[in-house]
Amino acid sequence: MNQQADGLSRRAMLARTGLAAAALTAARVLGDAAPAQAAAQAAWRVPGEEAAHKRTWMSWPHSSTIWGNLLSKIQADIAKLAKEVARYEPVTMCANGSANAAKARTMCGSTVTVISSVPVSDCWIRDAGPLFRVDGAGNRDAFGLNFNAWGENATRFYGIPASAYDNDRTLARNLAASLGLPFARAAVVGEGGGIEYDGDGTLIATESCWINSNRNPGKTRAQIEAELLSRFGASKLIWVPGVTGQDVTDGHIDGTARYIGPGVVMVQLAGAVRPDVWTRNAQAIRDTLANATDARGRRLQVLTIEGPDTLPRIPSGQRGDFLSSYMNWTVTNQAVITVQFGDTAKDAAAKTAIANAFGRPVVQLNLDNLYGNGGGGAHCVTMQEPQP
Repeated sequence: MNQQADGLSRRAMLARTGLAAAALTAARVLGDAAPAQAAAQAAWRVPGEEAAHKRTWMSWPHSSTIWGNLLSKIQADIAKLAKEVARYEPVTMCANGSANAAKARTMCGSTVTVISSVPVSDCWIRDAGPLFRVDGAGNRDAFGLNFNAWGENATRFYGIPASAYDNDRTLARNLAASLGLPFARAAVVGEGGGIEYDGDGTLIATESCWINSNRNPGKTRAQIEAELLSRFGASKLIWVPGVTGQDVTDGHIDGTARYIGPGVVMVQLAGAVRPDVWTRNAQAIRDTLANATDARGRRLQVLTIEGPDTLPRIPSGQRGDFLSSYMNWTVTNQAVITVQFGDTAKDAAAKTAIANAFGRPVVQLNLDNLYGNGGGGAHCVTMQEPQP
């Protein structure tokens, strides 16, 4: 039985598995990746997530090889989130084949569109799906970040066969093709959850995800930075440290720091339930951003909230591995959807702070299975498609 079936978090500590922290060399060659030309692509950009959406994309988890006996609980949380997002903008769910599509339709209801024409492996469409760009003239295209199951950490952490994620390795290309959009593979490997973008020229990324031999062996920070800037249509990347080897993502930025809009970011300082390594990392990210300027020369305005101090619904032995992040929200056209953890005071404070920052209503859901057993959140399982 894989470790997910035993109930360990997707982001569980390497020490829990007894495996070394040494990174694997990326095994898959980027056959059609070519360095992007910044001058040629200057008009194209990935809009900030607060910009108008055409729809939200999601993908339906179906694999017992990946999830074991947790599958039905994860499906229930995905369905709950999809129905909530669909109150504010269209949602299209990719399901793997007709049988899985039928189950997704039953659980998600009539407000969610389910398609079976784009094969998927799992629910993490933020990491595996395409990033959509616009050019200001009504055109769109897309690119992919060559998803490789978080540097093949899914195999190292949980013993899940690499082949279990084969559909997600091609999800970005296949979804773009289904929409008839031009598509390109980036010349780097990474995930959408590993980078934040303001749509106005500035990116934020954790070094631990990108400058890592399990994703980009042999590439320098300057090479990775140049490629990301070109693909996103940006001119400045603010690097923050991150944490290597402590979770399957190697410290994605979207659990700690997020853009509210150009010039404004929010950072969650760890609550009492998080291990010290994450507390120190959050403070380091906050300090880096507070001293940074963006592509327009603005000193970033850094807002902070605090994570929960308790997770009353979660057994004490499982709290350290729980993604207790309000930051892993998903933005919709009319509301921001995040979570509540049962810490009444911290839940209320986070809701108020996020609502004030965005000027939009905030919905807090109980997604304990996704954030606990899954180790990811609402942002990890959604991908916005912008209006042209």
